[in-house]
Amino acid sequence: MSWEVRRVGERFEDDGGPFLPMRLFYATGTEDRRARHELARERHIAQSVSRAKQDGRQPGGRARGLSRADIVDCAVAIADAEGTAAVSMRRIAKDLQVGVMSLYWYITSKEELHQFMLETVQAEIEAAEPSGDWRADLAAYARNARAAVHRHPWAIDYMAAGPPSGPDTARNADRMIAALDGLGLDGMTLMWILMALGTYVMGAVLREIQELRWQRAGNEIEAGMTEAEIARAYAEFDRRIREPDRYPHLAKILDMGIDPDAPETRDERFEFGLSCLLDGIAGRIPKS
Repeated sequence: MSWEVRRVGERFEDDGGPFLPMRLFYATGTEDRRARHELARERHIAQSVSRAKQDGRQPGGRARGLSRADIVDCAVAIADAEGTAAVSMRRIAKDLQVGVMSLYWYITSKEELHQFMLETVQAEIEAAEPSGDWRADLAAYARNARAAVHRHPWAIDYMAAGPPSGPDTARNADRMIAALDGLGLDGMTLMWILMALGTYVMGAVLREIQELRWQRAGNEIEAGMTEAEIARAYAEFDRRIREPDRYPHLAKILDMGIDPDAPETRDERFEFGLSCLLDGIAGRIPKS
């Protein structure tokens, strides 16, 4: 998908909506019979609501006090707790205590809802206006992005790829480009630097999320074991690693007492990797 693609259609009257259909960013399973049925149902409801708006009608009952922000906030809360698979118009309507059709006065489809959810995350990241210190600007963005994705782990599946998906994404991209502007970088190198930064942040956060899941799973398993069983499991691991001349370098790290997945070093490890990346970027900037 080329970045030359512009906003699709004229469905948004202001700059608050997505730029591109969500299906351009991830596979929605529209080949699935159930998914096709759901899409057809959404279109039917959206068309009905559109005709009602054209006739000058207003949403009734509790839906009258709803807003798009209410719906998106509810969807984000569900995804944070249970993942995006749990997000549906029916579930949101239930949590907000309104009818399903009421939601379509504010959101035209689940696809559009997902896009607004991503824009919510991008708004939390919010790249700052360039300060004149490119290194500080990139580091601040990386830390903000990491924190936002930890708050919303589901977003990692949809971020850091493709053209800007909406106004908040475009604003962040524009400010990050501006942070490197005037350093003598050609356009391609500048963009590759920003892509490298995004790749590092998403990769680091993915590993951290996996660490958290692994540690939770390990705690659950150990909760069902006796102390003797736990001790035997660790002793067997240690024995296998320390077999003579089999993994001498790994054994040396264990002898130092280093745990590469230790929760207490997670922030320090992120900052170390970020510093290495920024040092490499500095080497690519032409000397003035």
